[in-house]
Amino acid sequence: MKLEVMPKQRVLEAEQREEAMEMSGLELWKHEKPLKICPLPPPLPAAAPFDESALVPPLNFAMVDEGIFRSGFPKTTNFRFLKSLNLRSIVYLCPEPYPETNIEFLEKNGIKLHQFGIEGRKEPFVTIPDDKIREALKVVLDPKNQPLLIHCKRGKHRTGCVVGCLRKLQKWCLSSVFDEYHRFAAAKARITDQRFMELFDVSSLSHLTPSNC
Repeated sequence: MKLEVMPKQRVLEAEQREEAMEMSGLELWKHEKPLKICPLPPPLPAAAPFDESALVPPLNFAMVDEGIFRSGFPKTTNFRFLKSLNLRSIVYLCPEPYPETNIEFLEKNGIKLHQFGIEGRKEPFVTIPDDKIREALKVVLDPKNQPLLIHCKRGKHRTGCVVGCLRKLQKWCLSSVFDEYHRFAAAKARITDQRFMELFDVSSLSHLTPSNC
């Protein structure tokens, strides 16, 4: 015969089960390892102040030839380095006005600014003005303007085209011209730039080629 359990007895049994589970969990917690509290890391040291006596070259700086250098846009932190080059001229390839701070540096050090405003657009809207590249090369090849620095914003595309055309004047093979261009442009290399350098006619400038080219 099956005994019928009364509701009060069911409630009592449920409470006893819950109490047993709580006690079991308490025993397990007692045997657990205590949490390890890691100390906070020490604060980062303060950045060292900029050493104004340091010679810091501009972005993408390199020597192209004797008396001819290339780079990205010079910052004030690069002025001391540029002064060490004893520059006579800067060939600036952007259309934007030259910053007042940079102009003051040029005037203070007797450096002449030659600006050839070439728009820095992305493909497929790139147009490279042949006439401005030629005029820039005439300045670059004139010994009276050397030592000089050629620069745009990053020292990649506009500067790369001028230097690439100079290399054709120096009778470099195209593969070497493109290798140098890629070394500075890297992943930003443009087919338009390379096509321009390949098709650029140097015959009208050959009489300006210096003896060391």
